[in-house]
Amino acid sequence: MLAIQVSGERLVWTEVAAPKCGVGEIRVKVAATALNRADLLQRKGGYPPPPGASDILGLECSGEVVEVGEGVTRCAVGDLVCALLAGGGYAEEVVVPAGQALKIPQGMDLVAAAALPEVFATAYLNLYREGQLQANEKVVIHAGASGVGTAAIQLLSVSNNPCFVTVGSADKLASCVQLGAAAGALRQDGSFAAAVREWSGDGVDVILDPVGGRYLADNLDVLKLGGRLVLIGLMGGASAETSLAQLMMKRARIIGSTLRARSIAEKASVMDGLKADVWPHLETQRIVPVIETQFPIEQAEAAHELLAGNETTGKILLTV
Repeated sequence: MLAIQVSGERLVWTEVAAPKCGVGEIRVKVAATALNRADLLQRKGGYPPPPGASDILGLECSGEVVEVGEGVTRCAVGDLVCALLAGGGYAEEVVVPAGQALKIPQGMDLVAAAALPEVFATAYLNLYREGQLQANEKVVIHAGASGVGTAAIQLLSVSNNPCFVTVGSADKLASCVQLGAAAGALRQDGSFAAAVREWSGDGVDVILDPVGGRYLADNLDVLKLGGRLVLIGLMGGASAETSLAQLMMKRARIIGSTLRARSIAEKASVMDGLKADVWPHLETQRIVPVIETQFPIEQAEAAHELLAGNETTGKILLTV
C-alpha cells in the first residue's frame, strides 16, 4: 500500500508494507485523515509513537471497514467509520482496535468525519473527565480557534458552561464567538488575566491549556478556589516558575494529560463517551466539525506548512 513517509525534510507518498489485522482489530480503507500538531512534532523527531504503534504519521481517520479481526462485534465489513489512532493515518489503509472506531454520525460526509476523533476525544476527555467540569462552571480555552479549541467551545455550549477563549487574531475570536464562546482575548495583547477576571467576576473553574510555560502564572491567577488547570500541550514552553503558595491557598490542581499513549481500554471508553454524549448533537448538527481546508494526501507537505503558520481555524484534512 501507499503511505506518507518522512524522508529528511520531505514527506513522500511511497510504497510500504500493509498492516495486518489482528484479534480485536479492524482494517480501514482510509478516505481521509486530519492534521494535528503532534504530526509536526513527530516529523521532527520530538514525539515518537507509543511502543507497538505505527511510525506512520496520523492520529485519526475516516473510511470504510474492509476487514474485521477475531472477536470484533461492534463493526462489520462495509461500515463507514472514523477512528482514533496511535499512528498510521497518513496511508491508504490502517489497522486500529475496534473500540477506537465509531460509525460516522448519520448524515455526515465521510471525508468530514476525519475531523472528529482526535479533537473531540481530547476536548471531551479533558473537560469532563480530567477536569471534572460541573454544571454552570466557567472555563477558559486557550488556542480557541484550534481543532481542539473549536471542538471544546461547542461541547461547552451544549453543556451550558460559559467559556472565554484566547486566540491569535480578531477574525479567530469572531469565529469562536460564533461557535458559542462568550468572550475572549488576543494572544498578542499580552496577559489575559485582567480580561478573564472582568468577564468571569470571580475567576474560572477549569482551564484547558495546550500552551503551557508562559501561560502558567496567568492561569493560576484566574483560577477560582478548587479550580483545575488541565495541561494538554507545551506550545508556549515546557518550563515555568510559579507560586506554590498560590496553588496551595486556592486548593487548585494542575493536571497533565495526553491521549495518544493511553491504553486501548481507556481510548475505547472515551470513544464510547463520544458516542453517547456527542454523536447525537453531530447528527442534529448542533455540533459540527470546523474544517479550514483539505489537501490531497500527496500534498501533505503544503498542509503541514499551512498548519505551522498558525493562521487556520479548525482542522486541515488530507484526502486519500
